Amino acid sequence: MSCAALLGLRGPRLLGTAAARPLRWSRRRSTGCEPPAGAAVRIGCASGFWGDTAAAVPQLLYGGKLDFLVFDYLSEITMSLLTAAKARSPVLGYTPDFVSAAMAPYIKDIHRKGVRVISNAGGINPLACAAALQEVAKKADVDLKIAVVAGDDLMSEKENLKGAGITDLESGKQFPESIHSMNVYLGARPISRALDLGADIVVTGRCVDSGIVLGPLIHSFGWNRDDFDLLAAGSLAGHLIECGAQCTGGIFTDWHAVPDWHNIGFPIVECSSEGEFILSKPPDTGGLISFGTVAEQLVYELGNPQRYLLPDVTCDFSEVSITEIPGFDGGAVKVHGAKGSPPSTFYKVNATYLDGFRATAVCPVGGPKAVQKGKRTAESILQRTRLIFSQLGYEDYSAVNIQVLGSEDTYGPHARRSIDGQGPREAVIWLAVHHKQKEALEIFSREIAPAGTGMAPGLTGIVGGRPRVSPVLKPFFFYYPKSNVQINIFLNGQHVETFEEDLTFTSDEVVSFDPPKVSSELKDLPSGPHTYRLEDLAYTRSGDKGNSANIDESVWCSKLSMN
Repeated sequence: MSCAALLGLRGPRLLGTAAARPLRWSRRRSTGCEPPAGAAVRIGCASGFWGDTAAAVPQLLYGGKLDFLVFDYLSEITMSLLTAAKARSPVLGYTPDFVSAAMAPYIKDIHRKGVRVISNAGGINPLACAAALQEVAKKADVDLKIAVVAGDDLMSEKENLKGAGITDLESGKQFPESIHSMNVYLGARPISRALDLGADIVVTGRCVDSGIVLGPLIHSFGWNRDDFDLLAAGSLAGHLIECGAQCTGGIFTDWHAVPDWHNIGFPIVECSSEGEFILSKPPDTGGLISFGTVAEQLVYELGNPQRYLLPDVTCDFSEVSITEIPGFDGGAVKVHGAKGSPPSTFYKVNATYLDGFRATAVCPVGGPKAVQKGKRTAESILQRTRLIFSQLGYEDYSAVNIQVLGSEDTYGPHARRSIDGQGPREAVIWLAVHHKQKEALEIFSREIAPAGTGMAPGLTGIVGGRPRVSPVLKPFFFYYPKSNVQINIFLNGQHVETFEEDLTFTSDEVVSFDPPKVSSELKDLPSGPHTYRLEDLAYTRSGDKGNSANIDESVWCSKLSMN
């Protein structure tokens, strides 16, 4: 993307005057149906993935003055893991950390403060997640209405879809035979409806990440299905905070400017009914909120910023403005400028399928010429196991990957070698293999330890013990008609409503967009050949969606002109 386009995307880097803090309002606490003029809703996000820190919940609960607390746990990889878990037991398939670490220790205070919770922790099995939460609430002697949004699971349609000519959106591959899961990315409306029905906690399966924030905003402000600019603004709020500390200084390009990682603040959006919002974090926490930290998260996994497809709205973030606000502990920004247009008549579906097995051996190696030892050891293990495969009638590996950590293998031809030619005196072998048959990789797993006595000296152990053989579940993406999906809402285990998706305000037409205007700031940039490190010119953020890894750049052209 051009520098001009990104200037349009981020807007000016302004240090505006401190904005007056709007009143807070919650539909649950109000007797009226609509919020008073100027009221705001505060939403904090305590989890950006399954395995995020447990420190976020008390920080936001006691210091965030929240109306809603949301948790995002799901990625394409997580769905694969939860699918495998449910295959082992019908009561698994959700993220247990949400129940045991995030909710159980604080459920009394969550209830006392009237904070409502939304989470996609249900994964493959949201009803089981809700049942576990009910047990926690019962032990804590608190009366909570726990809702479940179900209907994202399409496994009952597997046989019908096999002959439908469906291909993967990215690779064009045919619909796999060995499908393990199929889940629709649901939108925010069912979440909003569950809150309308009085839910204190809403548990979903697969939904778009930003939906856990847009849902409570629709509920609070009564935004209509054709309020596309407002829906885009709420989706932007969700997009910015759904990865937790990634917008408050986590993995920031200028990481050295971010204080107190051990106590990094988790994000809060304070949203108005007009769609503008302030992004901040609890007081007395670490981290940093600035133009840069938020701009990096804005472009994260975005693709085309003028056509970001979501179930409730098609978003145009190309004219979004991020303005730093002075006077906030740890920083704050005001965000506005999102535009929206009708969503499509289709949902995106994330399916997973079995694609063989994998195993990974990680072994430290020490002493002179550690890198050479590591490479030869890894290659010798592969040679030995291939010989055994041939003797026993197994095929060769489907794929192998050898890396010696410490040798700068990841830098390829740009690696820096030591002056003396000996290399480091300690390194780590990273040997990963893939095979169609589990039994072949069990042979590989058994052949790692013998390297400790029959190959190079200095192999000091196997990290984690004998490598474990795991199934490889890969993602497969396709579109599915919204009209064919039945969404059900449960409250305290009982089915209360079948949610009807209104397709009145949808469109499958591709809308053309005008290119962003070129800023006059570009006139004074230096010309001719110059050499810079990328971090001196741009904020960057890497991400992945399924099999697609990407690097997003948000160019700060004033940084270039200063140099």
